[in-house]
Amino acid sequence: MSRSLFSDQPTNLAEISVSELSGSIKRTVETAFDHVRVRGEISGYRGPHSSGHAYFALKDDKARIDAVIWKGSFSKLKFRPEEGMEVIATGKVTTFPGSSKYQIVIETLEPAGAGALMALLEERKRKLGAEGLFDPARKRRLPFMPKVIGVVTSPTGAVIRDILHRITDRFPVHVVVWPVTVQGEGSGDEVANAIRGFNALDPLGAVRRPDVLIVARGGGSLEDLWSFNDEAVVRAAADSEIPLISAVGHETDWTLIDYAADVRAPTPTGAAEMAVPVKADLDAQISNLAARLRGSSSRQMDSRRQNLRALVRALPSLDQLLALPRRRFDEASAGLGRGLERTTLAKRRIMERATAGLRLELLSGRIADGRRRIAEQVLRKDRCLERHLLRERSRLAKAEVSLLSLPQRLSGQIERDRLNLQSLIRHADTALVHALSRRTAAVLAHDRMLQSLSYKNVLKRGYAVIRGEDDRPLTRAANVAAGQMLSVEFADGRISASAVEGSEPPTSTPLPEAPVARKRVAKSASAKGPEQGFLF
Repeated sequence: MSRSLFSDQPTNLAEISVSELSGSIKRTVETAFDHVRVRGEISGYRGPHSSGHAYFALKDDKARIDAVIWKGSFSKLKFRPEEGMEVIATGKVTTFPGSSKYQIVIETLEPAGAGALMALLEERKRKLGAEGLFDPARKRRLPFMPKVIGVVTSPTGAVIRDILHRITDRFPVHVVVWPVTVQGEGSGDEVANAIRGFNALDPLGAVRRPDVLIVARGGGSLEDLWSFNDEAVVRAAADSEIPLISAVGHETDWTLIDYAADVRAPTPTGAAEMAVPVKADLDAQISNLAARLRGSSSRQMDSRRQNLRALVRALPSLDQLLALPRRRFDEASAGLGRGLERTTLAKRRIMERATAGLRLELLSGRIADGRRRIAEQVLRKDRCLERHLLRERSRLAKAEVSLLSLPQRLSGQIERDRLNLQSLIRHADTALVHALSRRTAAVLAHDRMLQSLSYKNVLKRGYAVIRGEDDRPLTRAANVAAGQMLSVEFADGRISASAVEGSEPPTSTPLPEAPVARKRVAKSASAKGPEQGFLF
């Protein structure tokens, strides 16, 4: 028996730990409330946590209970919870021993009645409309004659059969069906993925991208059509690059995809009629247009033919057009003979005038006149030469007389010039000695520089100069031929030599940096060809 902490009276209660008490409460609550349906308003919802779980509360006007939706259950919800939404949650009540709290673990969640669904629908419509997803400017025209039609619907329902039958009757084209579930959990994501999948197809791929899309489903209640009110479906329809026809439910059924689609059809059959024209009507229209074209062409040809005939009648005849040129031609041909005769006579007169000045007597007179002018010029030249000789003889006689008297006149001048000359000679000797000494010093300096730059100084250091037969230095081995006579000049003299072989092509091996270039000559009986490369 144990005693109470605050009383001395005995008690039969057993002592248990806090953990045991919390566990017992948890088991009791989960056993008593393992499956409950709770109706309340969502409070404190901030979206799923980074872990994927969602934490919020359910409340009414008198009480509040914490709620949690685990990640696996959250992904299966038909719609996403929103703050202030009245819902019916199905799950079980459990406790959290760490903080003495209890909460409901929600497994399924649904709006609380049609009124709540309509309120949610209107709120979502207002939100998406504010983003411009329902803007009429975004909608595009359907192609008149598509080659490929994509259909997003259930492959087992009557909708796909109605669409295929209607397209086959009107205008048979290639139809690609993307099978999806159109009701239940995950159906909205499947429809959105199908729309995006069709847009991602390659236009030239094995499965060609459709020219128009039809999203179709049969009629049903608001809950049955709720997948097409999903925000993901509406955004996928608004972002579709392919023109999209919405054919969900009957004519009186409206979903949010109807507002985002480019065209809304009242029924799936109506969507098929909107997608393709009637081939028979097109054939009739083409036949009518072809007949009108043939009639128009015929009438136009007749009109052109009549206009051409009228223009032909207004044109002058061929004889009228050629009358004036023919007359001019006849007049020109008639005057051609007379003009030729007159031209011939004129040319003959010119020739006769020209030949009249070419008589032999005239030429002989001209030659005699030329000879006479030449003789007169020669005579004048002789007379001029005689006069010139007389003037020169007179000038020479005067110069001779002047020269005879020149010594007496120049004796005094000569003495003065002699004294000046002696003075200049003395100065010139001094200047010459100084100039000679400078020049001698310069010559000696140049000689020393010449000796330092002379190749003979190089020969004294052991080098040699190879000369050819023309006594010119050979600077390249390529200039030496086999058997060529060479002259080798050393510092103490020259010797004659003969090249055993010609030059070899240069190799990449550099020449040795020896002070003297070696060469083998014909005097050496054991000389070899490869060593001839060291000639320089």
